Amino acid sequence: MKVVMTTGLPPSCCGPAGAGGPDPSLVYRPDVNPEVAKDKSSFRNYTSGPLLDRVFATYKLMHTHQTVDFVNRMHTQFGGFSYKKMTVMEAVDMLDDLVDESDPDVNFPNSFHAFQTAEGIRKVHPDKDWFHLVGLLHDLGKVLALWGEPQWAVVGDTFPVGCKPQASVVFCDSTFQDNPDLQDPRYSTELGMYQLHCGLENVLMSWGHDEYLYRMMKFNKFSLPSEAFYMIRFHSFYPWHTGGDYRQLCSQRDLDMLPWVQEFNKFDLYTKCPDLPDVDKLRPYYQGLIDKYCPGVLSW
Repeated sequence: MKVVMTTGLPPSCCGPAGAGGPDPSLVYRPDVNPEVAKDKSSFRNYTSGPLLDRVFATYKLMHTHQTVDFVNRMHTQFGGFSYKKMTVMEAVDMLDDLVDESDPDVNFPNSFHAFQTAEGIRKVHPDKDWFHLVGLLHDLGKVLALWGEPQWAVVGDTFPVGCKPQASVVFCDSTFQDNPDLQDPRYSTELGMYQLHCGLENVLMSWGHDEYLYRMMKFNKFSLPSEAFYMIRFHSFYPWHTGGDYRQLCSQRDLDMLPWVQEFNKFDLYTKCPDLPDVDKLRPYYQGLIDKYCPGVLSW
């Protein structure tokens, strides 16, 4: 069943809709080249489909356990990047063993999605080789799930912890009831523990593959432009880049970077399809980009 949203956002994340309620971000999708997406309404369907139960269960766990304390513990646990030494392409190959349990659109390994995204970007932006590489890299943080981390702490849409979740967070009205932070007056208001327009660099995001990979890239000194780091760090922050929420936390720099994240999102989301790319033919080109921007054996 394909869903086309025609109504606006609900007034709050505590509205009457249940677990099957529509995902408000559907109405905020950025325009996309029709060659990239044949039918936008078939993506991010959180109301029906064969994968819905799996997706909802993942988000319920995420929205229960992603707290300020949990995120700080994850930063400490993974911030030393001492889990593994490997190249970028070895990490891509590891994703052959991962199917994202939060994704309602696909049920095939994430390695194929990496090449799909990269090739979509390469077609539309042939002059920006660093952007092509971002497409390949963007989900590599999901290797955390292959090291024993539960998927609710790795995949799915991200959101700020330490403040009240806003309306366009997926399943917002039906999954946060057991999150202890929302019973804490420090964390349960719209601003929570933050200052108005403090900037997203000062916001503690829910822990997952975005934040991990962003920090890993910084640690290993990837020579990519700042736009690339922004795309990696916030590509799963749908309530911000697609839902239009959390503007009260944004600085002018965040707003200036937002179009880059939205441009990336077109390819991350709308290149998903069961027609899998010929990875062997693509490897030499992307290995060349890896050698240019993030060569050698890296710390993960």
